[in-house]
Amino acid sequence: MTSIHAIDEARLSIMLNELRLPTIKILWQKFAEQADREGWPAARFLSAIAEHELAERAHRRIERHLAEAHLPPGKTLDSFAFDAVPMISKAQVMAIAAGDSRLAKGANILMFGPPGGGKSHLAAAIGLALIENGWRVLFTRTTDLVQKLQVARRELQLEAAIAKLDKFDLLILDDLAYVTKDQAETSVLFELISARYERRSIMITANQPFGEWNRVFPDPAMTLAAVDRLVHHATIFEMNVESYRRRSAMEAKRQRGRPASYATIKNTNELVAERQSEPDEAIASDNQSDNLIGTAT
Repeated sequence: MTSIHAIDEARLSIMLNELRLPTIKILWQKFAEQADREGWPAARFLSAIAEHELAERAHRRIERHLAEAHLPPGKTLDSFAFDAVPMISKAQVMAIAAGDSRLAKGANILMFGPPGGGKSHLAAAIGLALIENGWRVLFTRTTDLVQKLQVARRELQLEAAIAKLDKFDLLILDDLAYVTKDQAETSVLFELISARYERRSIMITANQPFGEWNRVFPDPAMTLAAVDRLVHHATIFEMNVESYRRRSAMEAKRQRGRPASYATIKNTNELVAERQSEPDEAIASDNQSDNLIGTAT
């Protein structure tokens, strides 16, 4: 009888391997013993081990997505100083981080403000929260990704390279303004924006408002076309605050007995204001209520 029982266990182990159920393979004996002791019905036993298998799969999936996302470490919503950026609605950020319907429809998120204002932190924190909620995210410096796409273009693989990025629900392009004003660079960036338009979401952080994007796109027509695609169905955050790093330095000086002065930097953007004067449903909804090509294989 014991030998028969051992054979059954061996066969079960093989079958669980074939079915790719590693968690059940590890836990079934423990749960079977508990079920025998407590007189569980078969349905309760199967439900218990299946629940653990699903939970472990979700945990492994999140770990894979975190590894591929390349998020900067330590950037979370809990550690973001919302009180230092009063123009940002925490409730709106939390809704985006939860992964609402706008993300599924390819809506964009745009963050503008001077260096050190927390744009990259907030972008990465939203990306982390989205991954924890089951979405796939890629965080990259814009210049790094543009260089990869340029290589792909030279190898006649640009379309395939952009298509590989489709697996990411959100593509975070950090520091857009640092792309050089070069036709080759900006054209691949424009093709990326166009390819994802109304299909996959893009989040952009930039120091300059749209009105100064002629420094990024040398062709005025390309600038207008890129802005139009990005602003359509977009949530825009204008983080016009003094640099967090400068505030920290000034606070340190003040603690040493040196008075600090604070300034608020105001940026206006007529181009965005004009585009937003005709809000679509996504913007109206908002009003109501952060090897890369290789890793994308």
